[in-house]
Amino acid sequence: MLYRAFLGLVDKLPLPSLRTQRLIALAVLLSQAGISVTGAIVRVTASGLGCPTWPQCFPGSFTPVGVGEVEVIHQAVEFGNRMLTFLVTLFAALVVLAVTRARRRRTVLVYAWLMPGGTVVQAIIGGITVLSGLLWWTVAVHLLASMVMVWLATVLYARIGEPDDGQTVTHAPAPLRWLTVLAGVALSAVLISGTTVTGAGPHAGDKSIDRVVERLEVEIVTLVHLHSQLLVGYLALLIGLGFGLYAVGITRAIRTRLFVLLGLVCGQALIGIVQYWTNVPEVLVVLHVGGAAACTAATAALWASLRTRATGTASISAPSARDQAVSPV
Repeated sequence: MLYRAFLGLVDKLPLPSLRTQRLIALAVLLSQAGISVTGAIVRVTASGLGCPTWPQCFPGSFTPVGVGEVEVIHQAVEFGNRMLTFLVTLFAALVVLAVTRARRRRTVLVYAWLMPGGTVVQAIIGGITVLSGLLWWTVAVHLLASMVMVWLATVLYARIGEPDDGQTVTHAPAPLRWLTVLAGVALSAVLISGTTVTGAGPHAGDKSIDRVVERLEVEIVTLVHLHSQLLVGYLALLIGLGFGLYAVGITRAIRTRLFVLLGLVCGQALIGIVQYWTNVPEVLVVLHVGGAAACTAATAALWASLRTRATGTASISAPSARDQAVSPV
């Protein structure tokens, strides 16, 4: 009953074109990735408790209250990050309205509804992070949840561009699609280990003179080695996946996504190495978080491209004539 009433209200809106739907979905993706970057800025500027309460900024006030020059800067950074949540929420709501008005297929609707739902969960996690005094593991969960939202937003963008009345087209055999899933699992391990490095590192997110933020009590060099080895494993899986995809023949779109992903992962490795040998400068931390979001989006895009919907008969892409000519069989 409530959903029918919702549909009645949505039907009063203009019918969005496919281009409009994709632009809104892109805005969702960029905002989800962007808020993870602004969260990193909050952390490296030690502004995590610039607004020490939640959902209010200060007791009795939803906006910052100046207490001195330094405090005002921290309040502005943290408050700005909180305000970006409203932009994320706006785009999440718009994509739901757009795909509902366009009567898109169930898969698209599910991914679209995950956007506002996930944003609410993220806001609650952010509140717990502040109220716990920035415990390292709450910060880690906050970042990992953002990466999940980036993955879902990327798949949403890909699925919106597919025809609702099309048939499923597989562009790679099942073992290679499962290998892509395994690469996603490896990426998750890289991200989790990265949060432990941050949890034991120098950027606690707050430097109040009357309190100390609890850190992860593990030798950071050990965590760095674990993180780097997991990254090597992730990259190795991607390289193996690339050879496998070339063996069966891939489209230009898949090849582009693969090369972009490999470039991003190598770039992330370079940033991590420079970070380690330069005592973790703040700007590289922000770039590293942005790179993590980019790698997550690129991995999701590659995974989504291996099985799509298109008009015509479902099929598996065959090797190209050039590949067949050089086949050793």
